[in-house]
Amino acid sequence: MSTLVTRQAPDFTAQAVMPDNSFSELSLSTYRDKYVILFFYPLDFTFVCPSEILAFNKALEKFKEKNCEILGVSVDSQYSHFSWKNMPVSQGGIGQVQFPLVADLNKKISKDYGVLLEDGVSLRGLFLIDKEGVVRHEVVNDLPLGRSVDEALRMVDALQFFEEYGDVCPADWRPGEDAMKPTAEGVADYLKKHAN
Repeated sequence: MSTLVTRQAPDFTAQAVMPDNSFSELSLSTYRDKYVILFFYPLDFTFVCPSEILAFNKALEKFKEKNCEILGVSVDSQYSHFSWKNMPVSQGGIGQVQFPLVADLNKKISKDYGVLLEDGVSLRGLFLIDKEGVVRHEVVNDLPLGRSVDEALRMVDALQFFEEYGDVCPADWRPGEDAMKPTAEGVADYLKKHAN
């Protein structure tokens, strides 16, 4: 598996269940001029997956405030996504999540993003794509390990901060904290200031 970071995100067109429960053909390229969190999960009607999907849905407005859209992808059909959305959370469903769920039934999207396992399901891949369609961050978890939505938000903040100011973001950086100039002096100044 090789990284997609710094490369153009593989485009795709596929069926999706939209926030209003309609079926629609969705193309990644239509999201240019927006940031995109594209995340893969193994299968509908499983265990860790709904916790992640519901967490992304709960934080959706925070992403949208940053001009960032969320797209979920699994190797299930749009009909499976639809059924899962229409099952109450109390019964193991995901309810009316307000971002598209993309059907990757032929597994091409998962393969293009390097997250497809030999048994035919996808690892928990997450890709932050910038407004030009370039992958700027990726993280891939094994099946039992759920992702951090807070970390995904932090990565969007860090990318946007860098784009606006040109300063780079150190470990655990959060909005409002010091960043550093991308020079030897800038790094030295930052480290001296934050030595303790």
